[in-house]
Amino acid sequence: MKREITLEEYVEKLERKSRWDALRTAYENASRRKIRLVDPDPPKTLGSYILRLDYSAWFWTLIILTIATVGVVYASNILPALTLIRYLLGTVYVLFLPGYVLVEALYPGEEDLKPLERLALSIGLSLAVIPLIGLLLNYTPWGIRLDPLIMALTVYNTALGLIAAERKHGIVRRKLSTYPSL
Repeated sequence: MKREITLEEYVEKLERKSRWDALRTAYENASRRKIRLVDPDPPKTLGSYILRLDYSAWFWTLIILTIATVGVVYASNILPALTLIRYLLGTVYVLFLPGYVLVEALYPGEEDLKPLERLALSIGLSLAVIPLIGLLLNYTPWGIRLDPLIMALTVYNTALGLIAAERKHGIVRRKLSTYPSL
């Protein structure tokens, strides 16, 4: 059995012209599955998974976009100059994020879908989910107004984001059990 080497040792073996060329070659080999990159210290708990940005940058982007959108929506009532930003963030918040978190929850593996498929499904599923949320809100005492809609979308996006994080962490856990020496 071959001895596993670190990425740094592999890049040093590849260094011909420059370190950048060696890194690009290592990336291409990993993309073509000629080499397998394994995290020497993967997160063992959901909390450590969420706190490690190399695993959960998508989750923190979701949280930051949610906070920014809610903040800009309410701040634009006071500062009309934020109206354009409100429209841009609102469009992403309504037409992309609900479908994106659903796609991440349904297909947690990186290799499950190509990026273009993820984008198309995110937009398409958002167009399907938003009317359902509106339909549910219509039968509540609050109705379809700004505050209940923002609250419902925030709860939906955060809840599905946490479900997706748990499913993605499950994939990392299964890989960890595959390599018990790590």
